[in-house]
Amino acid sequence: MSNQFQVDPGLGASVQPQASVKSVPQHLPELDGLRAVASLGIIVTHVSFQTGTGWGFAGRFDFFVAVFFALSAFLLWRRRGLHTLAGYARSRVARLLPTYYACVVAVMLLLPEAHSLTLTQLLSNLTSTQIYVVDGLAPGLTHLWSLCVEFFFYLLLPVLVWLLETLPRRWRIAAIALAGVLSWAWGFVPFVADYAKDQVNSQIWPPAYASWFAVGILAAEYEEAGISRRMQRVLRPRWAWWLAAAVVLWIASREWFGPQDLVHPEPGEFSRRIVAGAVFAAFVVVPVALAPQKESWLTSPLMQALGTWSYSIFLWHVAILGVAFPLTGVPLFSGKPLDFWVILAVTVVGTVVVSAASYTLIERPGRDLLLGRRRKDRPRPRHTSS
Repeated sequence: MSNQFQVDPGLGASVQPQASVKSVPQHLPELDGLRAVASLGIIVTHVSFQTGTGWGFAGRFDFFVAVFFALSAFLLWRRRGLHTLAGYARSRVARLLPTYYACVVAVMLLLPEAHSLTLTQLLSNLTSTQIYVVDGLAPGLTHLWSLCVEFFFYLLLPVLVWLLETLPRRWRIAAIALAGVLSWAWGFVPFVADYAKDQVNSQIWPPAYASWFAVGILAAEYEEAGISRRMQRVLRPRWAWWLAAAVVLWIASREWFGPQDLVHPEPGEFSRRIVAGAVFAAFVVVPVALAPQKESWLTSPLMQALGTWSYSIFLWHVAILGVAFPLTGVPLFSGKPLDFWVILAVTVVGTVVVSAASYTLIERPGRDLLLGRRRKDRPRPRHTSS
């Protein structure tokens, strides 16, 4: 298996396409900008919840997690065959763990709300297993549940490649699509549906989100196969796809999709929410992945910089959000629109500043150290990564 699974070893380093793959762009700058949009969108949904503004549309910005999952799947699947299994594992560790541990430890030590952590919360957050234990989610780190899911996907990916790579593409696509569709029934599995407050919330375990990853994998498959010019023309009017994605957000904010607060959704509500997230991710990611543009607002210097820092933005924003309330004097769940904008501005600015420092001082040096790179030999970074 180590000879079949290969992935670019560096964080967004320039890659060469597989010999069997039709010519595809090595680096898609727009995806960097899209990663920035996703990270900022997730901040919006958390600010909306904690200020209690009750804006259902903003609350459904949590679908940008689906965008992150689809982006990761797309970028890693299109790079299979480009490095050894050991190189893939090393690149994942170097890419993710330095900043992850820096954030987790800093929050545990510095955030007052985190000083009451239980031993279970401490150990599970250090091992990224918090979604598998009762009350594993910790203050300032609750959003890391999605990284637990993504880490599981990284572990599973070599197995998926080993199982599917020898199949003809049409069968591979069918298998991936079928797995995604079947995952929509996860919420109805008896031990998942019979949830009690004193039990593990298995509703958010990795199988539930298979369709979100499937969106990215299928996009990579169609990129390799090549899409027609007619299809590219359909995908190029980005405004139409963004509008369609906004409609999905609006529909998903209706009562039929269940509560947007911490109330546990019913199986049907959860399933509909997952389906809507997959559609949203497809509308946002697929046009950019399959009909890339060399110049757009996503490739602006600002969006490229934010894309570079996006992983740190995601990691640090909840802790910064927790600090924003006492710093501004805004009470939690005030319900005032002005408070939403004040907290959003403080959180975004504070998070971007901290994340830029985190990337410069921790993420990039930690990655280079674990990959054994010397600074003078380090290639100019390409920021599209997963």
